[in-house]
Amino acid sequence: MTEQDRFFLDKSDPSSWRAVNAFSRKVGAAAEDAGTPASVVELVNVRVSQLNGCAFCLDLHVRKAEAAGVTAQQLAVLPAWRDTVLFNAVERAALIIAETATLLPDEKTRHAEQAAAREALNDEQYSALQWTAIAINAFNRISILSGHPVRPRKTASAPAGATTSTGGAR
Repeated sequence: MTEQDRFFLDKSDPSSWRAVNAFSRKVGAAAEDAGTPASVVELVNVRVSQLNGCAFCLDLHVRKAEAAGVTAQQLAVLPAWRDTVLFNAVERAALIIAETATLLPDEKTRHAEQAAAREALNDEQYSALQWTAIAINAFNRISILSGHPVRPRKTASAPAGATTSTGGAR
């Protein structure tokens, strides 16, 4: 798909895009006010983006997660987080929220998962992390439907002109 073939939702309706961004800022402020570490917020953003398959948001939020202190090892095993001891109780609760808000399991499972998450979080953190998952789900859908491209960055591990896993340059 070429750049001309894409229909960018954010560009087609700037007013709605600004509203989504304002919502996201409010959600971020609520998480900060609740004392939720940025690393935990970014774990939610990355896990939701993994579940939704949003390359653009993964590219953005993996970098933010690393900057917030999430380790490369934690990011590497994130899809299998339940099978590791690399995440503390608050991080595990946040990941439960990320998955529950994104996958929307049946009611019985949803209630059991939410109860488990509530054990490690206060009400403000629980609310803020649910809103965080809702917000990143919205951004994932905007980016996926718009086909927001992920371009190589100039770094030691990815030199300019690097190819994608399919062999083509992006």
